[in-house]
This record gives sequence, structure tokens and C-alpha cells, in this order.
Amino acid sequence: MSGMKEFQYSREFDREYEYKGDDLGALCEEGKTCFKLWAPFADKVELCLYAEADSASGRCLSMEAVGRGLWQLNFPESLHGTYYDYLIWNGKGSVQTADPYARGCCCNGTRSMVVDLRLTDPEGFAEDRAPGKSSETIIYELHIKDFSFDPNSGVQKAFRGKYKAFTVQGGNGSYPTVIAYLKQLGITHVHLLPFFDFGWLDEAGGDEQFNWGYDPLNYNVPEGSFATDVKDGTVRIRECKEMIQALHRAGIRVIMDVVYNHTHDAESWLERTAPGYFNRRLKNGELSDGSACGNDMAVGRAMVDNYIANSVMYWAKEYHIDGFRFDLMGLMTTELMNRIQLELDEAFGSGEKLLYGEPWRANESPMEAGTHAALKDNVKLLDERIAVFSDDTRDVIKGDVFFAKAPGFVNGGTKLEDRILDAVAGWKDNFGGFHPKSCSQIINYVSAHDNFTLWDKLLLTMRQDKEMKEEEYLTPYDDILAANKLAAFIYFTCQGYIFFQAGEEFGRTKFGDENSYRSAPEVNMLRWEQTEVFRELVSYYQGLIALRKELPGLYDKSSLASGRISGRTVHREGVVSFFVDNRDSHASGKRNWEELYVMYNASDTAYTTEPETGDWEILVDADTANCRKQAVGKVTVAPHSGLLLGRCYNASADVEIPVGE
Repeated sequence: MSGMKEFQYSREFDREYEYKGDDLGALCEEGKTCFKLWAPFADKVELCLYAEADSASGRCLSMEAVGRGLWQLNFPESLHGTYYDYLIWNGKGSVQTADPYARGCCCNGTRSMVVDLRLTDPEGFAEDRAPGKSSETIIYELHIKDFSFDPNSGVQKAFRGKYKAFTVQGGNGSYPTVIAYLKQLGITHVHLLPFFDFGWLDEAGGDEQFNWGYDPLNYNVPEGSFATDVKDGTVRIRECKEMIQALHRAGIRVIMDVVYNHTHDAESWLERTAPGYFNRRLKNGELSDGSACGNDMAVGRAMVDNYIANSVMYWAKEYHIDGFRFDLMGLMTTELMNRIQLELDEAFGSGEKLLYGEPWRANESPMEAGTHAALKDNVKLLDERIAVFSDDTRDVIKGDVFFAKAPGFVNGGTKLEDRILDAVAGWKDNFGGFHPKSCSQIINYVSAHDNFTLWDKLLLTMRQDKEMKEEEYLTPYDDILAANKLAAFIYFTCQGYIFFQAGEEFGRTKFGDENSYRSAPEVNMLRWEQTEVFRELVSYYQGLIALRKELPGLYDKSSLASGRISGRTVHREGVVSFFVDNRDSHASGKRNWEELYVMYNASDTAYTTEPETGDWEILVDADTANCRKQAVGKVTVAPHSGLLLGRCYNASADVEIPVGE
């Protein structure tokens, strides 16, 4: 199509052609249907309608140019269930394209579908609301297929790996699974890997296919491979809503992993409608590749920013999504991220929707003049409530993710004591490097879908000379369990948000596969029987989750929270401690503990200390989290473990709260 290479973006172009409405696509409601498409370079646009998704030919009708690059065609009747695409003419030729603004599509997403969205609502969905906020946010990262693919999930075969699995309470005889398990674990948010329509796999293909979903095709349509019927385009929408509704009923909020930094193919539906506009390019005209996926979205241009902001708002409103995680957020701009936060606040209330993302990119990428990449170095330009993954915390605890056998504090690393203590206060005092505004900008974690699982990383670093067999990855070795517990204890006692990969709490393994984005589902799936094999570890995480919700000194997200941390001390190699002011001025009654004392011992020998005078209680030790045992005299921190003490309130004291207001 002519015009692609010749187009040179300018702010003047945006001023002339920007369309600020949020009604692009096919809107079908109240018995009427309206099609709107932004195609600023087109000489002519035809809307082609099809009775069936795979019809060889359709009825093509000319659309009306209504200014600012907008084309429109209205129908006085509902076209719900009708499939369509566009034929765009420019210069000497034409290009056929699906609708980049579509809300429905056919199997594999190559043709769009008109949808009356109210006809896709499950019973009671109009009344669906997010559960009330907990005192703390505990995020559990989950892939939809991983969740229930295991035959031991207790989910009927037809629903395994599907949206519908979330509507099953779960249970496999002696232990809970799926939703029942999540409720028992105590997490507050489920972070779902991308579930808008993605490319690469065949939606009508077999269950042996697997994809993490970072190949966006249709941004405003749910992925079809998770639906029980891929042929009927309304089923994926209804069942996706049922999944969200079921999680809300279970008291769990839903975060959507979104990939607006690139498209599955450089010649995306967006690029076909406006050639040269949506893809970011280098000065020589070549495609930028900051995503390492072949192309970058040209964030910073008016219609690109509008597309992303409107898409986020659509998912929040139509599907009741409670938060968004941005993949490669370093390819976004701080300006766009702040705009999205503001628009969500205005629509739903301040802070109601959670935003966070990866503050990095794969390669350099040219930004538009006057914009700033949402990178780690620019965190101060982001709204204080937009959080970023702390790779600093991750790497100091378990070791560098890019070097498989490089250890961290818990698995043999040395000279990391000061860095561990920097992590405790959310890097607020880290003036020599990453320095966020407050801990509200920090996501603390040690494992996610990328790279090795925590269990595999610990095995690789603590069994460096051993050839591991498959069954050995599934064995709960005492020393690996201790390192896993200590890793969890550390990030659960750092200020910021808490995030962990599904199954980390029961030694999840991918048998050493560090990049399982297209590996077999049997490699990726959650093995529910492991919750029994690793029952001790599961119980430890449950205790940490329950206790964290009771500790304002740790869940405080105010800009003053770092002031709660005091007495950071390196006792010897591998042994550190600190105090936390745990008072809470907002509590209706006094909390159990006014002060916390935290110790990490990553060394091979025990460390004994006697805390300051007071009525201390052991809240976490080497074996148990949330154990609540009286501390008498000296206390000992076992090798490769953590210790958390709480000092009880003096009921007659008049307590002044200096921080955390």
C-alpha cells in the first residue's frame, strides 16, 4: 500500500487528524449499529459484511468520510453476530484488514465480529463489583491454562485450561485446588498473563499448544483458546466475564497483563489502517525493535496514546478489571502512564485501579520529542501510585536472572548485607542508584513467569555440580526449602507491594526451563499434588500472607513509610537485622505489636541475640510463619532462616504516630 515509507510523523499531523472519541470500532446497542474507523490516508474505505466467519465473499458498502481521518457507516438495526472487515483504498491499490478497534472476532482473529455486549453478560454481571480492599495487596501471577491443565486440578476435562475453570470451586479429595486453594492461601489479587486475543497458536488446534500470550493481535477481544467454543465469537467474551465474576465472588481482585509495546506482526491491523503511523521507526526508516519482537508501538503520538488509554478503560469498564500490569513499560512514556492513572482515578475513584509494570525494555527505542520513557531511571516522573518491578530486590535475594548459577543472599552470595538492608525500606535510601518516591512504587518479588522459577534457581545455584533428573526437581530437599523460606520471608518483610509467581509457594518447577513461553503445557502447568508434597512451604506462605495483613509497619504505602525502618545492622557475614515502627494511627483499637524486630540469617551457623527489654513475641521463625510464641530472654536465629519478633503495646501508653499518616 502506498504511503507507508513516505509518511513522516509530525505534531502538526496529530493536530490536524487526532480523533478524541472513544467510540471507534463497531458499536452495537439499543438496536442500532455504528461503524467508525480512523484511516487518515485512505481515499476510500469499504465495510465488508459476512454472514459467517469463513464466508468467501461479503457485501461491501462504502463508508462516509466525516473529517479528521474518520470514516463512518450507520445501520438502523442490530448486526450482532455479523462478521466484518475493511477494504482500504489508497493510491494505486487497496489493503484488507480486520478492525483494530473490534470488540469481537472470529476464530484466530483474522475477521472482526459485531457484538451487542449486553448479550454477552453472564447472569448477575451487571451487579458484579470488585471485593473490598484488604489492608495489604498480595499479587499472585497466574497463567489461565497453567491454572487447571493438571488432571489433578479437580476440574472437569472440558474446562481444563479454560476461563470456565475459575467457576469451579476445586478440590481433589484431601486437598483444595483452583479457586478453593486461592481462597485458603489468602492472596488478594490474581495477576493473569495476557488474555486479550494473541497470535501464534491455532485457537482451533489441540491442547498440546501453549503460549504465554505476549503476541497481541486483537487488543480488545479475549483470547479464544481459553474458551470452550472457539467458533462462536460471543463465547470467549461471556466466559472471560464469568472468570472475572468468579474471582470477585471469591474475594479476589483481577489484574490484567497488557502488552501495548508491540504488535504480533509489524503489519498489524493498526498499521494497515494508517501505514507508517503506529510503528516506531529509526531515522533510516527501519523498524525500531526495543521490544525484541520485531516492532515497537509509536507511543507518544496522539492516536497511539488514545488507542492504549481507551483500550485500558474499555477493559476496566466492560470486563471489570481491577488493575493492569504493563509489559516492557520502558517502551511506554511516563506521560501516557500518568494519563491512564488519572483517567482511571476519575472514572472509578482515586487509587481504585492498580497500575504497575516492567521498568525496562529489551533494546533502545527512539521516543517522540518531549516524552520520557517509563524506565527505572525515570521513576520519579511517574505518579507515586504507579509501581515498578524491583529487579534490585529480586537479584539481591536469589541472584542475577541472566546468570543461572550466580547466587544471591539466600543461596550463597557474599557481601550483599548492605544491599539487602536497602531493599527493606523499598530502596528509598539508595541514593547511589534506583531511588523511588516511596514504597508505593515498588513491586517486591523473587519469581515471575520469566526466567527460572525460584525453586529451579535455588537448585541450580545450590546443586551446581549435580545433574538433575526430573523427579529430583519435585523433591522437597531441606536445604532448598530453607532457602526458599528465607527468600519469601525477606521480600514479605520489605516495604512495597508483594508479588509472587503461582506455585512458588509449593516449589514450582519447570525442570530447568528458563523460558517456557511456548513449552509444553505439562512443563508449565501447576502440579496440584505438589501442594501436599510441599505442605510445609505452603503453610509458611499462608502464614506470611496472613501476618503481613496485620502489620501496618510493612503494609504502609505512604511516602513516609521508609521512616518506620530503623536500626539497620550488619552483625556479621550473612546476618542482618532492623526494627520497624508498627504503630497505626488509623486503627480503631491498638494493634498487638508497636514494634517489630526482623533478622535474616543466610549463614551456615545460628546467631543468638537478646532483644531490647520488652514483652516480645515470636511471629516468624525457621519453621513457621505467624506462629505467635512468647520470646523469653535470648532468641536464636537458625542458619538459613529468618526471625520476626513483635513487641506488645503498653496499654496505658499514649502513643504518638510520627509516620505513615
